Amino acid sequence: MEITDKMIEKLADLSRLNFDGDERGKMKGDLEKMIAFVDTLNSVNTDGVEPLIYMTNEPLELRKDSVGIELSQAEALSNAPSKDSDYFKVPKVLDK
Repeated sequence: MEITDKMIEKLADLSRLNFDGDERGKMKGDLEKMIAFVDTLNSVNTDGVEPLIYMTNEPLELRKDSVGIELSQAEALSNAPSKDSDYFKVPKVLDK
């Protein structure tokens, strides 16, 4: 797969990032390396290999749930840079 400047622009727009000329070239090179790595992984013969569920044979130990210090709604909203009545107000992210 060839990474084009248009793809870099689209990815930058979707992720809300801005790249100058040098950064755009570096990002393009990094993405090409990642895709080449995934292509290499896809070429590995995994016939007869069981899917890996856990990285180790150690059991997963979960901590017990415990109630901690909670903020009231008023305390949480007092730290908000922007609010609307009883809700946090955030910038629009998705366009319809």
